[in-house]
Amino acid sequence: MSKRDNPRIAQREAEKKQKRDRYLQAKKTREDKGAAGTRQTGRPKAAGRSRFPEREEERRDDPGLIIGRNPVMEAVKSGRTIEKILMQKDGEGSVRKIASMAREKGLQIQYVERAALDRLCPGRPHQGVAAFAAAHDYCQLEDILESARVKGEEPFLILLDGLEDPHNLGAIMRTADAAGVHGIVIPSRRAVGLTETVAKASAGAIEYVPVAKVGNMVSAIEKLKEEGLWIAACDMDGQIYYEAELSGPMAVVVGGEGQGVSRLVREKCDYVLSIPMRGKISSLNASNAAAILMYEVFRRRTGGMQEG
Repeated sequence: MSKRDNPRIAQREAEKKQKRDRYLQAKKTREDKGAAGTRQTGRPKAAGRSRFPEREEERRDDPGLIIGRNPVMEAVKSGRTIEKILMQKDGEGSVRKIASMAREKGLQIQYVERAALDRLCPGRPHQGVAAFAAAHDYCQLEDILESARVKGEEPFLILLDGLEDPHNLGAIMRTADAAGVHGIVIPSRRAVGLTETVAKASAGAIEYVPVAKVGNMVSAIEKLKEEGLWIAACDMDGQIYYEAELSGPMAVVVGGEGQGVSRLVREKCDYVLSIPMRGKISSLNASNAAAILMYEVFRRRTGGMQEG
């Protein structure tokens, strides 16, 4: 008797086919539901490899999101402040022209798969290009120092080394405005910029706190040292912040989520400040840590602590 004629084998083959058919039908149903959910809710996955994908989802409705070749090209031509340009990896024609223009202006370009742009711009003709425009213009590092001189105050800056969460940046700007910080410095790459989400989280502080974007944080620190500022990093294994010398012109460096202050930046700092922790959690949110240090400096400067 051949295998084909064996009733047991035939039964097993029929059962396998039924299971396969049920699996394929269930998979198709899930895919259909997933596609419908994307169309209804408009919550695409993040483009690129952001550590905060839910923040990228928010950007889809961001008025600073520019979609399509001509709109992005005109934005670049006009000199509008652009945070990042997303381009399809295999883009042709005018996509390459936009890339060339962007490189000439020193703009950040991130190459992604077409599917990433499809998720970011569902149902909208992106033509392989999208860009994020800044919600506010940046200033120069020298502008921050000059504003302190005009006020007759010793400069006080916050340097953010690789902060990625827009809500953290917005919260830090809000506290910086309240604590008399003269300005914030952020790197041009691998960090969040002045997006609409940051503007909303800052509760209006984005209009009053100058932000400088620098190509190299280490070089910025060297520049500030030449101007007479002391640089303190907020990190582990340092001096307890309320026991440290915090008078005079200074800048406090706060690291990014998860990574903290990078090794090269920490080595360039004059000293390290630590916040004591008594609970089970070993670290604070970046905006919380920044707030503690900003208000300690504010307290010292406003006479809240008499030093011997």
